[in-house]
Amino acid sequence: MIQKVDSSSVKSATRTLDILEFVVGCGRAVSAAEIAAALAIPVSSLSYLLGTLVERGYLTRNGRLHLPGPALARLGAGERSATLAERVYPVVRSVSLQLNETASFFVRHGHEMEAITGEVAPQALRYTIEVGRPVPLHAFAAGKAILATFDETELNAYFAASRRDAFTAHTLTSEGDLRRELAAIARTGTARTIEEYTPGIIGIGRAVISGGQLLGAISVAIPAARTTPQLEERAIQMLQRAAEALGDR
Repeated sequence: MIQKVDSSSVKSATRTLDILEFVVGCGRAVSAAEIAAALAIPVSSLSYLLGTLVERGYLTRNGRLHLPGPALARLGAGERSATLAERVYPVVRSVSLQLNETASFFVRHGHEMEAITGEVAPQALRYTIEVGRPVPLHAFAAGKAILATFDETELNAYFAASRRDAFTAHTLTSEGDLRRELAAIARTGTARTIEEYTPGIIGIGRAVISGGQLLGAISVAIPAARTTPQLEERAIQMLQRAAEALGDR
């Protein structure tokens, strides 16, 4: 006999794991407000889950802040520091689930970048990320968000040495066009691409800064056929909250 699984129980279990991964990955004390914003968990549900985790010793509470608890040692957590991919994944996953679109986190490598983690949307029409594959900065929303953090010296060096291929008819390759767009991204914090690397895909990205240093950029990829102004605005808001949760601005 197949037993029906209560969807609310599955959601609670998933949220519990997301909370643990996020708190451990942050490597610092975090407030309930930060957790709620990063993982989009309603405060009422979060309060119960945090209370249970504290009671069982998986988290410890210091005032309004939460840290990994001693019970995690039973799970083999040990003293190993979380990798950046492990730290950002719960937030990337949360963004993807809320939007029902593919979300990724990229880090820079010279004039290129690569996705270190991502969550692919379950929809039939979707964008699939390739973790670990180098891709150009200029043709991706995450890449433009990264470029917009460069100072003038870094930008000059980038434009002097980078190869900026056109992948579609919409790819911006000229220095003048890119500089104007990067200046606008620096003002708003939000980068966009419209079919610049993959036909039919809209990208929205935001850089993540921590301690004055660039960690990388978080982005979503939405099929143009499904894109609406309302969905874009939701994505922008979620990416802003995600970037704030992972960094410090």
